[in-house]
Amino acid sequence: MFIADFHIHSRYSRATSKEMDVEHLVQWARWKGIKLLGTGDWTHHLWLEELKAKLEPLNNGLFIYKGIYFILSTEVSNIYFKYGKTRRVHNLIFAPSFKVVDKINSVLSTYGDLSVDGRPVLSLDCQEMVRIILDICADCFIVPAHAWTPWFGIFGSQTGFDKIEECFDKQTPNIYALETGLSSDPAMNWRWSALDRFALISNSDAHSPVRLGREANAFDCELDYYAILKALKQRDKRRFLFTIEFFPQEGKYHFDGHRSCSICFSPQQTREHNNLCPKCGRPLTVGVMNRVEQLADRPENFQPEQAIPFKSLIPLEEIIAEAYGVGKETRGVQRDYLSFVQNLGNEFEILLTIPEQILRRRLPERVSEGIIRVREGKVDIRPGYDGEYGKITIFPKEKEEGRQMSLF
Repeated sequence: MFIADFHIHSRYSRATSKEMDVEHLVQWARWKGIKLLGTGDWTHHLWLEELKAKLEPLNNGLFIYKGIYFILSTEVSNIYFKYGKTRRVHNLIFAPSFKVVDKINSVLSTYGDLSVDGRPVLSLDCQEMVRIILDICADCFIVPAHAWTPWFGIFGSQTGFDKIEECFDKQTPNIYALETGLSSDPAMNWRWSALDRFALISNSDAHSPVRLGREANAFDCELDYYAILKALKQRDKRRFLFTIEFFPQEGKYHFDGHRSCSICFSPQQTREHNNLCPKCGRPLTVGVMNRVEQLADRPENFQPEQAIPFKSLIPLEEIIAEAYGVGKETRGVQRDYLSFVQNLGNEFEILLTIPEQILRRRLPERVSEGIIRVREGKVDIRPGYDGEYGKITIFPKEKEEGRQMSLF
């Protein structure tokens, strides 16, 4: 089995860490337990030069650097006018070689300035982009990114569509996977039968190395571009094992709301207020849960027969931070995180597979208890809304008063 995180960014994307370079990505992938990383941002000429200089091509569509495998992936922002409305849709593009990437970049550069940002803006209809890319190489594949995000998801409330066919038209049969995004999980997507034929993938969309793997995918197939492609196309449960998910409530667009007025509403509350903020009277940002309910034709907890399973996790550094009662950026949290992943096992082994008795023997009591609670789904969550991340609580304060550990 291996873990893959297909969607990340380089330091050439806006609001990204300077440490989003190949060396730091590889180091953090090891600590996290990720075997295959998307490169991100190959539309940007400087990042592409770095990738070409450092990654060793294999004969199977993948690349390698110091034991970590890479797949050529990038995100683009398609902004165009269709059906009487400006559409803003983010898409992931995967390619099997630098030669193919060069050809794609040559064409895409006529629709936008690729040098401005690692995630370029293209004045290009999504269906036309798919046609162009597949004409260049039939082994490329395109995946709508964070499909439900209000502003840039294919089904987003602000600039998206109500059907995938409205977006991709005749190219719809060439779309066979969707990225669920941080604010939704597969169970939410299972409620809409129109999505049954798509593989649902999950990725970190990381802008800093520590965020790698906050969502990811588990495979049991060859580390081979074409084998992964086949597993996704066929939704093969023997080879595409499960996805690793945020608790979707933690995503920053799960519920509806108006951040500047500190208003966070469930879909029902939004309907009761006619989609308007009760404080300022302006329209609320309609989030992912609301959009799912608008389009769903199945009840909650419905699971299609061929559905790929998923596991909801909280990043290890967040568990450590709450166990200690401090911020996750604290030096002590970072110190202990590195100690745990270097001496006990990588992060995914700690969160998923190391037996409970070993965790309790080798880790501080509150940290091991936190990991077990997350495995069992015993968490309290305050949903995110309108760009504000939700808040996950593993140790409710009213029950755990006075039990915080000391870092020192």
